[in-house]
Amino acid sequence: MSEHQDPNLEPEVELIDKIEEEMRLDDARRVKVLSPGMLVFKRFIRNKLAVVGLGILFFMFTFSFLGPIFSPYEQTQVFTGLGSMSKDYAGAIFNEELRYTVAEEESFSNAERAQFLLALGKGEETFSVGDDVYYFTTESEDTYRIMQLDPVAEELLGRINPINGGSLPDGFVEAYETASDNDQASFEFDGTMYRITQNRKAFQISTEHDVALASLTIYDAYNQEDTEEVNAYPFMLASERAIAEQDTEFTVGDKEYAVDYQEGRATILSGDDQPYAEVSNIIVNPLDQNEFLTVEYKNAIRDAVIDREDEVDFTHENGETITYTISRINQNYYIKRETPTTLIRQYEAPSADHPLGLDNNGMDVMTRLMYGGRVSLLVGFVVVIIEVVLGVIIGGIAGYFGGAVDTALMRFVDLFNSIPFYPIVIIFGSVMDTLEVEPMTRIFLLMAILGILGWTGVARVVRGQILSLREQDFMVAAEATGIRTSRRIFRHLVPNVMPLLIVQATAGLGGIIISEATLGFLGLGVKYPLASWGSIINVSSDAYVMTNFWFMWIPAGLLILLTVLGFNFVGDGLRDAFDPKMKR
Repeated sequence: MSEHQDPNLEPEVELIDKIEEEMRLDDARRVKVLSPGMLVFKRFIRNKLAVVGLGILFFMFTFSFLGPIFSPYEQTQVFTGLGSMSKDYAGAIFNEELRYTVAEEESFSNAERAQFLLALGKGEETFSVGDDVYYFTTESEDTYRIMQLDPVAEELLGRINPINGGSLPDGFVEAYETASDNDQASFEFDGTMYRITQNRKAFQISTEHDVALASLTIYDAYNQEDTEEVNAYPFMLASERAIAEQDTEFTVGDKEYAVDYQEGRATILSGDDQPYAEVSNIIVNPLDQNEFLTVEYKNAIRDAVIDREDEVDFTHENGETITYTISRINQNYYIKRETPTTLIRQYEAPSADHPLGLDNNGMDVMTRLMYGGRVSLLVGFVVVIIEVVLGVIIGGIAGYFGGAVDTALMRFVDLFNSIPFYPIVIIFGSVMDTLEVEPMTRIFLLMAILGILGWTGVARVVRGQILSLREQDFMVAAEATGIRTSRRIFRHLVPNVMPLLIVQATAGLGGIIISEATLGFLGLGVKYPLASWGSIINVSSDAYVMTNFWFMWIPAGLLILLTVLGFNFVGDGLRDAFDPKMKR
């Protein structure tokens, strides 16, 4: 500074010198060098849609991979609740099958019953089983008394001869001839009843004893201890005869009984006018054999069936009154009642506990969407990795070597391109269904199939890029240095293709997720109980569910839509960021 310079100007001069020193053009501090990665990043964040897509994907990954950690429910947890359900309780039917009551110390097996039905159908009064001859009479419209005949004599050509030799008692022949002349089927002699039957050209004279009673009537004892007596042959025969004659009283042994007639049934009263047995042609039985139906309950159902009523109220012994509904299918009547039971909470609307409701299996929809996102995103990334690895290897080799190798590998690519995608996937899905492949194993096989069928596009892109890169100067220099071929391909050529592969893989993720969702919708993807977004949205194939339960398919559809849009936005952003012609 000059000695004549104003001392007050000294600070300003120093400041000017300092500014000049900082603003020198050759100052290294003015040169800002950005790495290629930072350049790509800056270009990427300039694209607002790409940033939005990145935010969408961040949310999807957080929702799918961190959401289940904080969810209070499991993926396969089924929610149930206490409700009522109309269940079959009993059944009723008009009896159309003969029931047999066998006399004491007698037998009437299936063979005898079959011959009896055959004779009944033909209108014959006798039938034989082996050497035994049987005869039956009609006690009422639906009741038949079956007796076994013991032949004692036979008339042939006007002569009456004893069956087992010996002689006939005096007066026997005269009693038989009198009955025969009067066309009687039986006669009594010396206190014994004899039956006259025709056996071909001969007439047999036989004694008879009761064997069984065949009837369509149903007997129900009011007290279980009386069941054996009610079902005994003497009681059944006496009561059937009384009911056939509409008698109000009958006697069995030394016991007297009264009969009270109602429409379609009759009540037998004991000597003290207490209900003893119920007689009807309607069978009422519980569907659960451990359940006991009282006679009062059976009577109420029978009356309702006869009166053609659709429901009946019945008060049980514990005082509980229950309404029973009666429905008829063909000749069967089904009695139902509302029964408390544990029910799966299907198609439950969104609530505070379940923000997106419950699905058709009673599972939380939001939790299923979280776990389903894991599967869908995992399938997308694994399939892309498989496609890129296979595409880089095949495309890199074909592009570098060219010639016959390129031709052979490209024809191999064409072969894979000619394979129809969905028919092959459908075939594999059917095979896995037949082999009952485990759900987790099915996921990995599905990823492998999608990856193997989708790598050809990557191979073509890599081949085309390497064909143009292999003739450039840096590859000539690399070849001159003696670097081995594999290193030249995967160390120098492939890295130059990676930006394009990243863009293509990112854009292709959306398509893969859509493919997985399509397979899940068709039932060829992930199987129950595991979930994916495609399998969740599968319920919309039912028009009723689609129109009434929006929460079953709209959330899954939105997640698929947003995820695919996110990957497309990010893919477009990366494409623009890697484009060297884009303005800075």
